[in-house]
Formats: sequence, structure tokens, C-alpha cells
Amino acid sequence: MLELAILGFLAEGPLPGHELRRRVSQLTGYTRPVSDGSLYPAINRLAKADLLERCADPGAGAARYVLSLTDAGRTELLKRLRRPADHEITDFTRFFTILAFLSHLPDVSEQHAVLRRRLEFLEEPASFFYDGDRPLRAEEVPDPYRCGMLLTARAISSAERAWLHRVLDGDEPTESQESVRPVRSGTP
Repeated sequence: MLELAILGFLAEGPLPGHELRRRVSQLTGYTRPVSDGSLYPAINRLAKADLLERCADPGAGAARYVLSLTDAGRTELLKRLRRPADHEITDFTRFFTILAFLSHLPDVSEQHAVLRRRLEFLEEPASFFYDGDRPLRAEEVPDPYRCGMLLTARAISSAERAWLHRVLDGDEPTESQESVRPVRSGTP
């Protein structure tokens, strides 16, 4: 997902490495901090695959680069957004990375196809705890902490499903690729 985040942010415009790191870290949050030891090898892999390019930033001093997406990088980003792997649909954090850049798909029907996959997953009965093959509901779990897990998951799932239904039913506006604007530091 790190590579998808890099491609997604660079699709919004060229960035120096330190700004890209800040944006990726803000996206993934405190649960998955991004270290230089993971970011820069990912940048190197993407550059080697000609999906992004580095240009020296003369105003920033020695060894400072600005990264930008190549045409092949844009094509790769759109491919990954159109056909996320199953685990990218089912994993909450991975799906949110997909969702962060889904507006880059130029066709709303393609965006909705991804959202429908997520909705189908969320509408399947599931639990963290089972009685054989039957998922247990929060009310059936005597442990208060496990019950809390299930109640929290239920609330999150319910809110996400309601939002997905609004978007897919046309009750929530969606933006086209042309309306996606890079988010700048300090801008709401």
C-alpha cells in the first residue's frame, strides 16, 4: 500500500521526498508510521520501474530531489485503483488507502465498481469470534472487552455501509479526476 500511496500523492503533483513522507505518514496515521527505511526503498523500486522520476531541486541544496509521476506511473496507479486485490478490499487500512485516491479514476462507474466490492464484503456476516462456523454477535460474547470490539466494529461497519449506499445510490456527490486538488500543508 506504500507504493500506491506514493503513486497517488504524486498524481496530484510533484513533491520533494520529505513532503511525500509527511503526507504518507498522515494518511497511514499513528498505527503504521512510515520510516525512511521503508519509504526510500519503495521510491527506488518505483523509479527503477520508471513509474516515477527524480529531478534535482536546485533551490533545496545538494542531494535534494523532487519526485514526479511518469505516464507509466499514472497508468500503474489507475490499474491498481481499478482492480484492487481482495485483501485490499477487506482490510480496513488498505481499503482506506484505495479510497484516498479513488477520485483519480476518471470514470465514476469504475469508482463505484470498487465501492460495490467493499460493500459486498461488509454485508457478509462476519465476526472476530465464532461458535463453530457461526459468527458471534456482541450480545453473545461474555467477555466485556471482546464485546467492546464487536460493538465498535459493528458501529464502524454500519456507518461505512450507510455511506457506501448513499454514494452508490447517487445521494452523495462524487468528484471527477479534474476536481481533485493537491492538499497543501495548513490548508483545510
